[in-house]
Amino acid sequence: MTDREFVKVVFTPSGKRGEIESGKSVLAAAQQFGVDLDTVCGGRGICDRCQIDLSVGEFPKFQIHSRPENLSEHTSSEEAYFLDDISPTRRLGCQALLQGDVVIDIPPESQAHRQIVRKRLDVHKMAVNPAVRLHYVEVQEPDMHQPSGDLERTLDALEFEWGLTSLKFDFALLGVLQHSLREGEWKITVAVHEGLEIIALWPGFQSAGYGVSIDVGSTTIAAHLYDLASGEAIASTGRMNPQIRFGEDLMSRVSYVMMNPGGEIDMTHAVREALQGQIADLCEIANIKTTDILDMAIVGNPIMHHLLLGINPVELGGAPFALATDRAVSIKASDIDIRLHPGARTYVLPCIAGHVGADAAAVTLSEAPYQQDELTLLVDVGTNAEMVLGNRSRMLAASSPTGPAFEGAQISGGQRAAPGAIERVRIDAGTLEPRFQVIGCDLWSDHEAFLDRLGNTGITGICGSGIIEVIAEMFLCGIILNNGIINGELAKRSNRIIQDGKTWSYVLFEKDAVRILITQNDVRAIQLAKAALYAGARLLMDKMGVDHVDRIRLAGAFGAHIDVKYAMVLGMIPDCDLSQVTSAGNAAGKGASIALLDTDAREEVERTVKQIQKIETAVEEKFQEYFVEALGIPHKSDRFEKLAQQVQLPQADDAPTTGQSGSDGRRRRRKRS
Repeated sequence: MTDREFVKVVFTPSGKRGEIESGKSVLAAAQQFGVDLDTVCGGRGICDRCQIDLSVGEFPKFQIHSRPENLSEHTSSEEAYFLDDISPTRRLGCQALLQGDVVIDIPPESQAHRQIVRKRLDVHKMAVNPAVRLHYVEVQEPDMHQPSGDLERTLDALEFEWGLTSLKFDFALLGVLQHSLREGEWKITVAVHEGLEIIALWPGFQSAGYGVSIDVGSTTIAAHLYDLASGEAIASTGRMNPQIRFGEDLMSRVSYVMMNPGGEIDMTHAVREALQGQIADLCEIANIKTTDILDMAIVGNPIMHHLLLGINPVELGGAPFALATDRAVSIKASDIDIRLHPGARTYVLPCIAGHVGADAAAVTLSEAPYQQDELTLLVDVGTNAEMVLGNRSRMLAASSPTGPAFEGAQISGGQRAAPGAIERVRIDAGTLEPRFQVIGCDLWSDHEAFLDRLGNTGITGICGSGIIEVIAEMFLCGIILNNGIINGELAKRSNRIIQDGKTWSYVLFEKDAVRILITQNDVRAIQLAKAALYAGARLLMDKMGVDHVDRIRLAGAFGAHIDVKYAMVLGMIPDCDLSQVTSAGNAAGKGASIALLDTDAREEVERTVKQIQKIETAVEEKFQEYFVEALGIPHKSDRFEKLAQQVQLPQADDAPTTGQSGSDGRRRRRKRS
């Protein structure tokens, strides 16, 4: 027996958690749980590298009430460092001692190996017909014999030279107008929004105006800067969504708001400040000022959409999942506290349904299945998977709650994509020995120079694409049976298979103090996530009256980095010719960019969204049936015949229901590809 007290600690954004003895430092907990928290001084409190943020409030998912008094008082080192900016929530991890259960956020600047935000935009030629256009005019000087105001003469010049009539004029520009006309010697450039309103002006000739497209994901935010006149992509940035400290997935953030009145205000502020920071980064890259930006187009899932607009998302937390609006929103950037040019506008694409957001609408705009005869399934893989199925005849949409397992959360050795994370895995079918690739190193682990090339990064965990591949490889090698159970009988063949309580685990990597296992619970988490994804797609196919699709496009940062073969081996998506399963890249970001640069596209997406039939998986009885069937790998009953033509799948087995026994390991060998 021991009288030591233990406290529960959850770290975001990694999702790693555990219990540690009370009185230990946050840094010690991070080191014990394998959390990436930087330190240079070795915990002496003389550097600022281990800064952490205490997330305050009720966290029902973790059963934690995280509050400032659950950390020790500020030390003299912290008081000296923070000076007048001392905060109950921003602490030094080496100085803050644990006195109760807490949720701790590790900000990007404190991460030694920062996550790689993989929302690179696949830019193709896009139509250029922006909502904001620049018009240069020469205005008549005032005349005593024909008196008229500066504004009236400016409007006359715009009508004469550009055919613009009945223009509205922002009152705040009146004072700027007089000064600009005289400074420019009666020559000015005006910015006109949608041919209806003057929103900005400059003396003389202004050659360029800029716009930003933004994809606000629940995990990452991607932003892209464009020249509105030419359509040229100038700069891109990506960063973690700081809201992740309030909850790993969408529903945990809604729960946070429900349990912490006013929590939505904190999340709104966090995401707006993140956007402001990204825009500043874009401007620094392009060597322009934030006041040069005149327009924004923004997409996001429904909860991100509502929080960005300052709308409480609690109505999306339960049936009937009512949106505040399913229309597009056109406002000033200043209405959402984004500081650009004072007249800058913001266009937020419409949401499709309560759990199918503006990001899915943007993917639909980017891929345009409504213009094609082939039946296409669009899947935006994330913590809440959004799906659109259709062609020019009919369009359906749904969402599935896949959770954060695909992104490394809820996995024993899981982490988000960052240097040191295993991202590719192959297992030898004969020896059951693995080899793998790690982010930040282009060599496979069996290469003689691998460890030297790896350098100081080390191997820190496994990210989403690696999890998909290792579990699929384990299945193809017979380590995992069709029902998802790790086959303990193979421990006789390989010491990679080890007993782990009442179940079995696979040792993917072990060196010094680092041990990365694939446990039975890890496999189960992926089974639950992939079954939800498949069931949603199967439900849409059922509603469409089809048993196959012609092609599948995987969107999102995660969809862009998984091997489609392994996704299908696991049964994440319906059976399809592998040559017709491709990545759409950051299609949501591309759709936002299309809407930024083309007003016709805005009309197109608004029209299309109204035509999409919404299917709510939560109230569909067959969803649960499809979900249970999809727990098998790749599926309990679907034989995945098209996949089997290209990948030799293990024979279905009548597997045991415990991890203590299994088949004798004599499985049909497969082709390596």
